[in-house]
Amino acid sequence: MRAAGGSTRAVTRTLSEDPLGGTVRRTVLPSGLRVLTEAIPAMRSVSFGIWVAVGSRDETGSQAGAAHFLEHLLFKGTHKRGALEISSAIEAVGGETNAFTTKEYTCYYARVLDEDLPLAIDVMCDLVADSVLEPADVETERGVILEEIAMHDDEPGDEVHDLFARAVYGDHPLGRLISGTADTVTPMTRRQIQSFYRRRYVAPQIVIAAAGNLDHATVVRLVRQAMRDSPLDTDPATPAPYRPANPAVRTRAASTVVEPKETEQAHVVLGCPGIDRVDERRFALGVLNNVLGGGMSSRLFQEIRERRGLAYSVYSYASQYADSGLFGVYAGCAPGRVNEVLELTRAELARTAAHGITEDELARGKGMSKGSFVLGLEDTGSRMSRLAKGELLYGDLMPVDELLHRVDAVTLDDVNTLAADLLARPMSLAVVGPFANSDFPT
Repeated sequence: MRAAGGSTRAVTRTLSEDPLGGTVRRTVLPSGLRVLTEAIPAMRSVSFGIWVAVGSRDETGSQAGAAHFLEHLLFKGTHKRGALEISSAIEAVGGETNAFTTKEYTCYYARVLDEDLPLAIDVMCDLVADSVLEPADVETERGVILEEIAMHDDEPGDEVHDLFARAVYGDHPLGRLISGTADTVTPMTRRQIQSFYRRRYVAPQIVIAAAGNLDHATVVRLVRQAMRDSPLDTDPATPAPYRPANPAVRTRAASTVVEPKETEQAHVVLGCPGIDRVDERRFALGVLNNVLGGGMSSRLFQEIRERRGLAYSVYSYASQYADSGLFGVYAGCAPGRVNEVLELTRAELARTAAHGITEDELARGKGMSKGSFVLGLEDTGSRMSRLAKGELLYGDLMPVDELLHRVDAVTLDDVNTLAADLLARPMSLAVVGPFANSDFPT
């Protein structure tokens, strides 16, 4: 509850008037909670999200899976609404709600018609701020999550990426499953989850973002009204800074990790530690990733699938965190073709490290980066996410034109210098399929 005499002054400023969208405004409430909106009058919908700077990397070993467990539980009921009331309120107006947990943040969101935004704000703020976490609901959701973990174990194409992260990060939280495991979720108590909830879900760690046909002042007023007298209506505070990049996460020496499974297809990821989220080379990495395995015209897709027909799915990817990152190449192929696929992949990575990419590939890679970014802003959900991630992960919202300029400014030397560094690093290998570790000598 707010202490008597606490300041009630909110601070608002305009961040941009983007020609590709509407006006972006940011208000910091006295509690430290931030509200960002992008007004897009041409839309008839609004996406509204509550983003919390808490993810699976913020858990101790015994808490592994707590952030994800909590994400499930917040939809189970508050002091004002039961679980059915939460879901039916939004569905009755044709809207949708959902949530997801990552390693560094959790998001709860709703998408509704513009006229139903007040309802969405009231429901979503209520469930995030004032969930009751009933003991019976904890037990129900424990069963649901254990089924989710089991389902994930039956998806080797997903499992191999988690195996790769563990190969690189080991026991560090970035190497653990976001969902936790059966061994950590089964004994987790309501008290542990409640403690995690109240210690981590605090106003300075929360960003609210909305995009669509809206009025910023109205959104701020409705948020303040929905949060009034809730556990998030607290004494004046300063917003938490975005997660720092130093000290960098220590990674393990390159290794091979095999999960033996009698699958029809083998799933492999070959890769290495990458760069962190705010590294200035991230724009060059985006271009390099596009050239190597970012689409049907990429080197790896052309060589492995189109020319040789060795795999249906093959691509490269980069994951970036506040203080670390991953670069990997995934392929799914017949078990008998794994060695050939890996040999071709290693050869292509070595060739790119030694000789770089061409001017034509540079232009194509830049075009893919710019096009995918702009085309990704065609709906209110992606625009809402952009606002929140800019604030939560970078501490700033880079204008669209500035981001496109940064991509345009990437030079051939930038990409080739990065390739010579990144792709020459010792590579870890993760494999899920009918194999043993001895099948992949280091």
